[in-house]
This record gives sequence, C-alpha cells and structure tokens, in this order.
Amino acid sequence: MTSRMIQQGLLAALLVGSPLVSATPQESLNGGQATTGPAPSGQEPLDSGSSSQRDTRGTGTVPITEAHEAAVARGLAWLAAHQRPDGGWKGEVGSKLNTQYRVTREDQTHVGVTALAGMAFLAGGHLPGRGEYGAELERCIDFILSCVQADGYITYAGTRMYSHAFSTLFLAEVYGTTQRDDVRVKLQKAIDFIVKSQNEEGGWRYAPHAVDSDMSIVVCQSMALRAARNIGIRVPKSTVDRAIAYVVASAVTDDPRQMRRSFGNYGSDLGTFRYQLEDRSRSTFSLTAAGVAALQGLGVYSHDLILKGIDFLNAELPDFNRAHGETEHYFFWYGHYYGVQAMYSRGGQDWVNYFTRLREFLLRKQDPDGSWDNPIGPGEAFGTAMAVLILEIPFNFLPIFQR
Repeated sequence: MTSRMIQQGLLAALLVGSPLVSATPQESLNGGQATTGPAPSGQEPLDSGSSSQRDTRGTGTVPITEAHEAAVARGLAWLAAHQRPDGGWKGEVGSKLNTQYRVTREDQTHVGVTALAGMAFLAGGHLPGRGEYGAELERCIDFILSCVQADGYITYAGTRMYSHAFSTLFLAEVYGTTQRDDVRVKLQKAIDFIVKSQNEEGGWRYAPHAVDSDMSIVVCQSMALRAARNIGIRVPKSTVDRAIAYVVASAVTDDPRQMRRSFGNYGSDLGTFRYQLEDRSRSTFSLTAAGVAALQGLGVYSHDLILKGIDFLNAELPDFNRAHGETEHYFFWYGHYYGVQAMYSRGGQDWVNYFTRLREFLLRKQDPDGSWDNPIGPGEAFGTAMAVLILEIPFNFLPIFQR
C-alpha cells in the first residue's frame, strides 16, 4: 500500500463520523455549532495532593505549586512593565533561516508577540478593563485592532501569517470574554482572510496566498479557526476539512519509503509530522507537536496518528530540552507551546509527566526579573509570553487551552 493510500484511508476514517472524531463533517462548523467534545476516557485522575488546583476536569490533574504561581505572577509583572505606550510589546520582526533567525525590522512593536502577551494575561484570569491588568489588556486590544487591514490581514512592520494567526486567536478569546462588536467585526474579517488564503494543498505558508504550505503555519491558523468557531464566528466546514487533510498527509506513516531517513540532524521517524508534504521534508519534535495540536484543534482528539505523535514527544522530550532549552531558542518555545497543548488534550499520565518535567525546567530558567530569554527569535517579550502561557495551561481559564 502506498503512502498516499494510507493517508487517504486515515483521512476517510477521520471524516466519516468516526466516534474518535468529536466534530464530524455532518456537523456544521459555521456559527460555532460543532463542539470539541471530551478528552479520551479510560484513565483515572491522579492524586493531586494538597496544593491548590484549577485543573479539576478531565483525565489528569497537576497540583499548582506556590513556586508555579509565583513564576507566573513575576512573568506577568515583567510583561506589564515592558508594555509600550502604543499598547504593544517589542519584538524583532524576522523569519526563520535554517536554525537561525533573520531579523528584518529591529526594535519594533511586534503584533504577534503582542497577541501572545495579551493571551498570557487572559490565561492568567485577567479581564480587559477590570482588575490588576485590565488597562494593559485594553491597550493591547486597541493596538491589535489598529493593525487589522481593510482585507482582514493583521500585520504591522512587516509581520506575516504567524502574527496574523496569533492575533486572530487573541481577538477570538477577547470576543468570547467581552462580546464587543468592534472586536467581532474585525475578527470575522481576520478569519475570512485565513479562509481566502488557504491554498490548494489545504494549508498556509509564511506569506498570504502562497501556493505551498508548512506545518508550522498550518497549526497557527488551525487554532485561530477553532477559537473563532467556538464563539460563533463563521468558519466554512470545507476549510476545516481541507486543513485536516493537509495535516494527515504530513504524518510519517509506516510506509517503508518514509521510514528512518536522515537528513543532517533531522529524522523522519514513525509518529512524526513533516514540515512540508514532500517525502524528503524534515520532521522534528516541534513539528510533531504542531501536527498533533493541529489535529486536536481541528476536532480530532483520538487517533493512531495522535497516539504515535504523543509517544514520539514523550521519548524525545529530554533530548529536545538539551538541544534547545538551555539557549531558549525559538524552536524550544514554539515546540513546547504546542507540545503542552497536545499533552493537555491527551490527558492522563502523558499530560502530568510532560508538564511537571517542563515546569521544573521553566522555573529553573526564569531570570530574577521575571522574564525568560529568547536570544534567537523575536526576543525577550516573546520568550516570557510563551513561558507564561505554557505555565498557565493547567489554570484552565482560557477557552482555547481547555479540554
């Protein structure tokens, strides 16, 4: 059986109303009618001890320690202190160049980093216009709304589709909280832009309307679509189905032609997801985290592709942290941002083990001023926002991070 036949068979299983899929193609995805459904069952909650806990639903609980809460509080305080007068946060605008980061605009307010920082406040339980960080969130919202172009593209100082997706996701979470009409109008335009930018492969690329796709961009758009759908924004079912097809086609299956190839420092092992559809495209920890999270975000919560991806992430976590964690490379932040979401949706022992190991690492890496570094990537505000978001997932405040 060919790789393409395997992929088509997997896709067919996902799209015919299988009980393993929470949102079937018979359910309308317009207007937020399809629901995400429960996490996989059959696993008992673990003993959570006596610490305070917010993650009381699902199949695994993580005790929220005092050190954990203090790290989040210091991170949010650092972000608040470094918000710019225009409402955004500084970031080096640029793009990936092999394992480096090519800066195209220095010392800019970065709309994608700003969206991540805003989500960090929301995920900490803070609300726009209310409480400790209400003013910071209001300024953040105003800045991102000002970056929505007439066609719906959210960009500033040359940022591209990564930033568009993060900003759209942020606006969706804001609208779910505030029901602000001005947010809804621009959010719908931003979603429509994602829909119109989807290419024939079913995915997206760094620039809008590109003919090819890659997993790192597809997962961002998928999460934005999910968040918007969940709060009643129009999302065509066909857009979601085609995105699922792309992610499935990106998985490395047991076709012998795909197995155990090695290209430089990259492998294509069973259970991983490739950067692009080409057979010789690399697969990595970060891309596999993205592939699993993308399927879950698109409504697929339990499938052989997800199980194999989870096994790969578990096995490779120590090596990934050694390779990228000590330098706090953008690969590290990107990989764990999606890895921790994938594990949280999975639940059970996989989630608990992954998160507690990662939490210990993050608490050790936090700087005394409350920030986390990111010397290769958009910068310190990016690293801090990512770290805080990762640590806040078991707080269970932000809908996109809930099971």
